[in-house]
Amino acid sequence: MRVCSVIVRSMRSTASLNPPVFSDFRQGSAPPLTFRLSVKIFAHAFYGMAGTINLYSIGLNYASATSSSAIFNIVPVVAFILAVMFRMETLKLKSVHGMAKASGILLCIGGVVALALYQGPQLKSLNHHPLLHSTGTAVHARPEKNWALGIFLMTASVVIWALWTVQQGPLLLEYPSKLLNTTLQCTFASVQSFVIALVMERDFSRWKLAGGMSLFAVLFTGIVVAAISYYLQIWVIEKKGPVFLSMSMPLSLVFTMVIASFLLGEDVGLGSIIGGALLVAGLYAVLWGKGREERGAAVEAALPQRGAGESKESEIVSDATAKV
Repeated sequence: MRVCSVIVRSMRSTASLNPPVFSDFRQGSAPPLTFRLSVKIFAHAFYGMAGTINLYSIGLNYASATSSSAIFNIVPVVAFILAVMFRMETLKLKSVHGMAKASGILLCIGGVVALALYQGPQLKSLNHHPLLHSTGTAVHARPEKNWALGIFLMTASVVIWALWTVQQGPLLLEYPSKLLNTTLQCTFASVQSFVIALVMERDFSRWKLAGGMSLFAVLFTGIVVAAISYYLQIWVIEKKGPVFLSMSMPLSLVFTMVIASFLLGEDVGLGSIIGGALLVAGLYAVLWGKGREERGAAVEAALPQRGAGESKESEIVSDATAKV
């Protein structure tokens, strides 16, 4: 059912982006699109949207909403590792900022391991509504044997999404229209998700979308999470880079934990809290190291200019003295 809801989500996000795109075409402001670039955007949509969303949705069947939100915090760390591999970032282990980055990466790895291998005692939800506990267990209880599988699938999804984030910068250099780029990727992802659903779900009776909260959730994720969020993410990446985008991600863990406990009646495991804390600590260690490195580079870049200015002033004073 989750792979089928992904189709509706992708189609809804595409439909919400179509009006402004058509307006750009009428005004002639949209840049030309070549076949080679279309194939590249199609590939980005496949692994960055259709692939990640489907892997994440399947993994969510086996894990909790809190753990899924905690896993999402490794995106900036994975993005940094990929940026180092692609020589877009540097990692100097002999410096303070390099050690901070390395320790942050290790903390994030420890957080993922804690989420996957240790659930711990369950902290009961404060929401005791009978509808949430009619089956005798929490609404989101999962078999323990599938917990590690869910964490693995969501981790794979996040790693692929981090790769997509890193590659959006070079793609925007080739095709600078953020709106059309987002719309094309959402359109391609809709078609790709449809094919994936055909392969994974042959029972068409399960394709039926229930009303009520299920319909609202699909529409909300399609319009807000997919369409608006993807466009804003690409905009932030263009303006500030992928690392800046990640600074607000730890807040999603706090919001998800509170909402899942109070509104959905989900029991939060101690392992999810410990793993999430390690992930957040690792994230901010990497961001602190990144910020310290950028400040140091800015100071070093300013020193030669300052020295050149002082030398020029000394020459002017010397010339004036000689004339006198």
